Amino acid sequence: RQGYEDPRWNYAAPTYGNDYAYWNFQGQPTAWQKERDLRQGEPYGTSYRDQHYYRGYHPNLVTPSPVQDRAAARAPGRNGEGMTPWAAPLGRAAALLERPSLLLQYRESGLSSSGYELSQYIRDDADRYEPGAGGPWSPVPAGRVSASTPAPLAPQKFLLPHVPVCFGAGGQLVLACPHFPAEGQLALVELHSLEAILHNTKEQEELQVFPGPLAREDLHKVDVMTFCQHKIATRCDLSTQRGRDSALLWKLLVLLCRQNGSMVGSDTAELLMQDCKRLEKYKRQNPVATATNSSDDEWRAHGLGTVDLLTGEVPPVVETLAQTVEKFTKLLYYGRKKEALDWAMRNQLWGHALFLSSKMDPRTYSWVLGGFTNTLAVNDPLQTFFQLMSGRVPQAAQCCGDAKWGDWRPHLAVMLSNKVGDAELNHRAIVTMGDTLAGRGLIEAAHFCYLMADIPFGYFGEKANRMALLGSSHRQAFAQFARTEIIQRMEILEYCQQLRQPRAFLLPFQVYKLIYASRLVDYGLPAQALHYCEKIATVVLEQGPASHPALTRQVMELAERLRLSDPLLLEMPDEDLALGPDWLAQLRAQCQQWEVR
Repeated sequence: RQGYEDPRWNYAAPTYGNDYAYWNFQGQPTAWQKERDLRQGEPYGTSYRDQHYYRGYHPNLVTPSPVQDRAAARAPGRNGEGMTPWAAPLGRAAALLERPSLLLQYRESGLSSSGYELSQYIRDDADRYEPGAGGPWSPVPAGRVSASTPAPLAPQKFLLPHVPVCFGAGGQLVLACPHFPAEGQLALVELHSLEAILHNTKEQEELQVFPGPLAREDLHKVDVMTFCQHKIATRCDLSTQRGRDSALLWKLLVLLCRQNGSMVGSDTAELLMQDCKRLEKYKRQNPVATATNSSDDEWRAHGLGTVDLLTGEVPPVVETLAQTVEKFTKLLYYGRKKEALDWAMRNQLWGHALFLSSKMDPRTYSWVLGGFTNTLAVNDPLQTFFQLMSGRVPQAAQCCGDAKWGDWRPHLAVMLSNKVGDAELNHRAIVTMGDTLAGRGLIEAAHFCYLMADIPFGYFGEKANRMALLGSSHRQAFAQFARTEIIQRMEILEYCQQLRQPRAFLLPFQVYKLIYASRLVDYGLPAQALHYCEKIATVVLEQGPASHPALTRQVMELAERLRLSDPLLLEMPDEDLALGPDWLAQLRAQCQQWEVR
């Protein structure tokens, strides 16, 4: 090796074998040099595994194989014939000298070391690296020599022309047709209306048929009532329990619209009983025998032909009501009040029995009253009435919704039409019924009860709230919870409250109005969506941005994108066109003031 001045960085990368051979200054194990001369005819060397690793993953750090050493020698021979012991190392050294260093390659290519390595890993199919191919590295691929503009080293993102697509805020779909910019072709941009593309779709028709946004001064309530009745006829299956409950909510909204947002308990009770096609036949029970009254066998013992020991007469066969009352009267003739009381209770003379017991002691009156209520069926609405009048939460409020208990509506009608003096008891009974129905999965029925008890609406994330949207459970997935029909029904309820109080609004519902406005934009209805933003901004400006800062900013951002969809802006001067409508300017100013504070 005399006469060569090889820098250390031009040495071939060392390979690590399993033995502990030491390395000489040429970068090869001293113990392997003689073995290499004896195996020059073999296709693979001792360190094939390591050389294959470097050749496959880093082609510039590969130790030349014996085949490459023989190709670099001046007089190659097969199986080592005619070669001197120093021919292979000399040929390899000459090849290393001809190959530029890594730093020089990075500098000439203009890439960093990591960028150059990445260009070696990611190549086109035509430039794929082949381990057997030799030759010096060049940044310009073979066959693509260009004197002015060098070919890019990084692969193209798109091999063929494609179509970029984006959605505009004005309800357009923007397409850039495929073209070849390198050949001087200009891009053809197409604007399509989303309203026309999505025409006759179910979702768009559901949005277009709704007369929103609902405003007291812009809309007649007949249009809202017509929409509710259309929903009852097309969306409610009256053959199912859930369909009847959903129709009941729509009918309640119709009633509120008709009466300008006000109603009383008797109006609601009439609405509840309209859906009951027929009153259920509640089976009455026979009076329960107690220690104070006689059993049936004892009364049969005094049947036909038995002489009464007190009067000495044969009692007649009781067949008519008049004869029953006559027997009751005769017992009172002789002062036998307890026997008369038992006779009246056994023959369903509850009016006589209750009046007589009320003139006796309180314990007897309670006993007769309990005997009367025990004759009623457990699910009879009269049971609910008497239990409520007695100052207790009715049993129906804790057991309704079950098939054994029948319909829940007559029980609620009784509680709404016959409120006791204790308002807290009435409220607790109705809320308990709503909780029971909600626990059985009857969400629409439960929300009807909550509306009667004036339960406020909450938010989706707070599971402790009983309601977030009317007729939808906030314990399910949000996509199923905030359906378009549910938001529309909730907006009608807010409109009905505004008929009674013009400045009334539901603050938690404004978030869902914004979601509804976004859906209008998605289906190509930007003007209607901007009108919703205006209604939300009116509520937010009254409350102040600090109450809902995130909602305020999102409404402002959506309105900024949709402001050119307002037809009133076409009549404004050019200097006012950039500011937008007055409500948007006020909303923007309050947002800035709040951010500064």
